[in-house]
Amino acid sequence: MTTNTAETTDTVTTIASARGAIALPEKTGRALATAGGALTVISCFLAWTWTAAFPGDLTVYGYPGGLQWLVLIGGALTTLLGLSSYGVKGLGWLTPAGADAAIKLAALAAFTTAWYAILAITTTLGGIVNLEPGGIVVALATLVTLVGALSLPFERPVLEGPDPDDSAWEQRKHHLRNRWTTVKAALATGTPRPARPLPAWVEILLIAAVLAFGLGVFTYGITTPYQELFIGFLITAGFGFGALNKAGLVARFTALTTKHRNVALVGAFAAAAVFPITQTDDQYATLGVNILIFATVALGLNIVVGLTGLLDLGYVAFLGVGAYTAALVSGSPNSPFGVHFPFWAALLVGAAASMVFGVLIGAPTLRLRGDYLAIVTLGFGEIFRISMNNLDGVSGPDITNGPNGIAGIPNVDLFGFDFGASHTIAGFTIGRFANYFLLMLLITLIVIMVFRRSAESRIGRAWVAIREDETAAEAMGINGFRVKLIAFALGATLAGLAGAVQAHVNYTVTPDQYVFANAVPPNSAFLLAAVVLGGMGTISGPLVGGALLFMIPNKLQFLGEYQLLVFGIALVILMRLRPEGLIPNRRNQLELHKDLEAPTVLGKTGA
Repeated sequence: MTTNTAETTDTVTTIASARGAIALPEKTGRALATAGGALTVISCFLAWTWTAAFPGDLTVYGYPGGLQWLVLIGGALTTLLGLSSYGVKGLGWLTPAGADAAIKLAALAAFTTAWYAILAITTTLGGIVNLEPGGIVVALATLVTLVGALSLPFERPVLEGPDPDDSAWEQRKHHLRNRWTTVKAALATGTPRPARPLPAWVEILLIAAVLAFGLGVFTYGITTPYQELFIGFLITAGFGFGALNKAGLVARFTALTTKHRNVALVGAFAAAAVFPITQTDDQYATLGVNILIFATVALGLNIVVGLTGLLDLGYVAFLGVGAYTAALVSGSPNSPFGVHFPFWAALLVGAAASMVFGVLIGAPTLRLRGDYLAIVTLGFGEIFRISMNNLDGVSGPDITNGPNGIAGIPNVDLFGFDFGASHTIAGFTIGRFANYFLLMLLITLIVIMVFRRSAESRIGRAWVAIREDETAAEAMGINGFRVKLIAFALGATLAGLAGAVQAHVNYTVTPDQYVFANAVPPNSAFLLAAVVLGGMGTISGPLVGGALLFMIPNKLQFLGEYQLLVFGIALVILMRLRPEGLIPNRRNQLELHKDLEAPTVLGKTGA
C-alpha cells in the first residue's frame, strides 16, 4: 500500500491506493468469499436447532426450511458472483458491471439473515444452548464470507481532512462524512458492458423469465406465514436486489424492457394475473387486491407529484369521493337515494365525481405554489373526512350515515358475472377476492395506459416543464394554471376509479378510512411516501412503492405501537441511501447524483 499526503494551510488531503476495508490480500479475500458462500449453502442443509418450537422447523438434516432457504439463496448468490469474478466460463453474464461490489452485498445478505436467524432462535428458545452444530457452522461460514468480501480492494476516494479551526463536533461530522464517502466507494461499480446482440424471441423469453421470477418473489413475500420469515425475506430481498443492481443485471433487464416496452407490459400483467390462481386461501388474495388499489392510487398521485411537481397532502380524499359516490348509487340499504346503478355506471359516476371535486378544489388553489398549496390540499383532505362524519342527519343532512358509514354495498355483477361468488375456470377455482384482484388489475392497466399516453403527450411535456421551473415554462408560453388544473383533475379521476372498486371490495365505506396519516394504509402520507419511495415520474416506481408500503405494515403489525417509528426510521435510511427512489426517473437521478454519466438521449419525461 502506498499513501501520499499533501498538506495545505487548512486541510490535509489523503490519497490511498486501492485496498479493501479489511487488510487481507485480494486473492485470499476472494477465495474466502467464494468458498465461504459455498460453505454457507452446505450449512443450510444442517439442523440449526433441536426443537420445532421455533417456526420453520430448522431441525431437519438434508432439507432446508424457513429462514434456511433465504440464507441458502444469499450463499449461492455470493458463490456464483465469486466464481464469475474468477472468469469461470459461462458465468461472465452475471457481472457485466463488475463483481466485487455485488459480492459484498450478497455476502451481507447471507450474513445478516443468518445472524438474525441465530439471534431469533436464541431469544425465542431461551439461550444459545438451543443451537445445533449447524447453527454454529452457518454463523462462522457467513462471517468468513463477509470478511473475505470486505477485503476485496476498491479505489479509495480522495479525502480532505477537517479544518483545524473547526469545533470538535464539526470535525467529528467531517470524519463521518469521509467514512460514508469511503463506504460508497467500496460499493461503487463500473458501467455495464454492452450486451451481445440476441434474437428478439430470446430477449422476449428473458423478459418472461425475469417476470416469472418476480412473481415468485412477490408471492413468497406476501404469503410468509410468520414474522421471523418475513423479516428475513426483507433482508435477503433488499441486499439481493442491491447485489444484482451492482452486478449490472438490473441495467441489462431495464434495457430489454425499454426495447420491448409493450411486451414487457403485457408480460407483467400476465404474471400478475397468475397470482390469484396460485392462492388457495382468500387471505393473501385479499392482501393482493388491496395492494393493487393502493398502488393504483399512488400511480394517480404520481401525475400530480411526480410529473407536475405539485405537493398534494390530501389526495386520499379523492379516493374517498369515488368510494362514497359508488356506494351511494350501488344499491346499499344505507343510501338515501335508493338507486342501484350497474357497476360500470357506478364506476364512471365515482370517477366523474372525483374529477369534479378535483376541479372545484384546484381552480381556486392552484395559483398557489409550494408549501401554500400543500397546506390547502391538507385542509381539503380533513374537510372531506369531517364532512362525511357530519352528514349523519344530526349535524347535517342524512347522506353518508356519519361515522357508521355506508354498509351493505353489494358485490359487483358485471354482465352476469358475480364477483362475490367462486368460479371454476380451466380447472382453477377463483374466489371472491381473486375475482376482485383481476378486476382491479384491469383498472390498473387502464390507469397505466392513461399515465403513459399523458406523460408522452404535449400536455405531459408541459407538466414536466412546470415541474422543472414554472416561471420559465410560463415565459415560454405554457398556461401554467390550465396545465396544473388538468393534472389535478386527471389524478383525482384515477383515484376515483380505484375508490369505486374499493367500496365493493370492503362492503363498507367509513370516514376514518380516509385520513392524512395512520399506521394502516391507504392514507395521504403513505400514498406520498409510495410515490417518493418508488420513484417520482415513473410508471413502475409507484406500483412497486405502493406494494411495499402496503405489504410491509400489514406484515409488521406485531410491532404494535412502535410500527410507525420503525417504519419511519427505515424510510429515512432508504431515502438517505437512495433519494431518487427504488426505480428512479433518469433525469431526477442525474440531478441527485452529479457523478453519474448522462445518457445520450433522455425520454420525454426523463425516463
